[in-house]
Amino acid sequence: MINSEENIIQKPKTPRSPQIKLHEQSLSRTMILIVFVSLVLITGFTLTHLDTAGVKVDEAFKQLATTLNQMFLQPNAGTDGLPLLLQALASTVVLSILTTIIGAFFGFIFAVLASKNLTNAYLGAGIRVIMAVVRAIPTIIWALIFSIVCGLGSTAAILGLSFHSIAYLTKAYSESIEGIDKSTIESLKVTGAKFWVIVFQAIWPTIVASIVSWTFIRLEINFANAIAVGAAAGAGGIGYQLFVASGMSFDFHETGLIVYLVILVTFALEFIAVKIRQIYLNR
Repeated sequence: MINSEENIIQKPKTPRSPQIKLHEQSLSRTMILIVFVSLVLITGFTLTHLDTAGVKVDEAFKQLATTLNQMFLQPNAGTDGLPLLLQALASTVVLSILTTIIGAFFGFIFAVLASKNLTNAYLGAGIRVIMAVVRAIPTIIWALIFSIVCGLGSTAAILGLSFHSIAYLTKAYSESIEGIDKSTIESLKVTGAKFWVIVFQAIWPTIVASIVSWTFIRLEINFANAIAVGAAAGAGGIGYQLFVASGMSFDFHETGLIVYLVILVTFALEFIAVKIRQIYLNR
């Protein structure tokens, strides 16, 4: 008689896989946690021991609600009038477009000279270092520096915005150029093609969509900076009108209308950028 238990084939036990810790404990993570907890405790202590100097919180919130209501629900042109505000807005848009064009022109030239796969390594490294230093200083500081040199006015604003735009677009364009396969460029050099022929016949058609994207991103940044520079460097424009309406005359109705105009222009720039980029991508 055959024992049925001997015919049972035992399945081998699958080995248990070791548990993988997604977040291993380390000194850096511990320090980050300690700093975060410390900041939370300091913030909580500061808020609970803040000297309000007799300010009534409920009244302050009521005044805030009233101000926001005047700005965003009851906007109007105020004493300046809509034609003057539109003229100031157009001046700011022209300033941002002009500085973006200057930045794109010189930025492309410096980007070609700074790209690792195109030019001498020492020349490219020198340009990249200089542009990094320029980018490290905010645009508003450059505008103030040029306002000391050239005096308050549109000249200081144009130089300040253009200076930072060139450094910004040099880095952006050079990264796009460096994304091209170096063997393609080397093969063109072997055929005897000249440097600028390679740039405009091979590199430019390849990165034009990326250049359009970066240029319009910088245009939006320059528009925002032009608003700030308008008051800081005496360049006028919608930034100066915003400063006067909000900080001097306290006309919150006009402030709200200016904010809406700025938002409208920002959306228009974004829409144009998307459409132009689609045109180049569909070619």
